[in-house]
Amino acid sequence: MPDFPRCRRTGWDDADRWADFLAEQVTRAGRVPETLVALTRGGWVPARLLADRLGLKRIVSLRAQHWGVTATPSGKAELTEGLSGPVEGQTVLVVDDITDTGESLELATAHVASHGARRVESATCLHISHSRFVPTYHAETIDRDHWVWVVFPWNYWEDLQTLGRRAFEETHDFGAAAKLLQERCGFPTTPADVERALRTGARDP
Repeated sequence: MPDFPRCRRTGWDDADRWADFLAEQVTRAGRVPETLVALTRGGWVPARLLADRLGLKRIVSLRAQHWGVTATPSGKAELTEGLSGPVEGQTVLVVDDITDTGESLELATAHVASHGARRVESATCLHISHSRFVPTYHAETIDRDHWVWVVFPWNYWEDLQTLGRRAFEETHDFGAAAKLLQERCGFPTTPADVERALRTGARDP
């Protein structure tokens, strides 16, 4: 991620709209799965929203690390925690928030298939067109020439810790840091939120 990338801040209305669209796609295809696999951490909330709409009770987690504060030393996607439950013989839909490089979702679907799932499909809220892996279902496509760092409502504070720290190191003032994020990133926030994010982040190991 560049030091100050262009950002798009999204909200809970967007999340509901994406979940509605994905549920409609899956239902129309006649492919409602038996199990959802939430690719953590970005897929947790989308999977829960999708489960409600599809009437599903079973959500299994699988952890990948890649971008941002959870980036791996190699910069490559890696599966760092296995499936939290069995998927053998199940029809499975792997859910994440976005396909950017597509590495995480590609690894996840292969991992689920290797554990005996009868059918494996994938779904994301957003898909960036340069991703080498295309999910089975996605609610919205972002053209590769209009790439932005998407700030989801479930990772607002995490992204603000990362970008806010860089902005504060440059400005040494919470108000000026918030202004910098708006002007250079298109990331709307407040001085109070920048201060809160940095104080919270200071406790992280």
